[in-house]
Amino acid sequence: MVRAGTVGTHLPASGLDIFGDLRKMNKRQLYYQVLNFAMIVSSALMIWKGLIVLTGSESPIVVVLRDNGDIKFLTKGDNNEVDDRGLYKEGQNWLEKKDVVGRARGFLPYVGMVTIIMNDYPKFKYALLAVMGAYVLLKRES
Repeated sequence: MVRAGTVGTHLPASGLDIFGDLRKMNKRQLYYQVLNFAMIVSSALMIWKGLIVLTGSESPIVVVLRDNGDIKFLTKGDNNEVDDRGLYKEGQNWLEKKDVVGRARGFLPYVGMVTIIMNDYPKFKYALLAVMGAYVLLKRES
């Protein structure tokens, strides 16, 4: 038997009540979540800096697009405003594989697509960071 006035009062929580979750946390839980988030961010930065030291390059991870197997390069010095085409041979616009001296130390296919998407759609990057930050801050340890 259902009493009048009680129908619909026990609806499931939507899961999107972020401020309600924040109000339910005590200060200790909130501080713990903030420290957890800071630890994740600092760990990611330490990994990036470690890769810089290991590779000896300011850009330890780069993306190479191979459309048809014909590989061409365009270089740009670290402190230059424009690309290095002025340093190439007369009439040469691209470097080819035979012009490059160096060796790749690793290959992870399709991982660079994340970098391309993040650079092409900066709003997506900030939205993803906001969602990840909210998740880490609001996730309760069980």
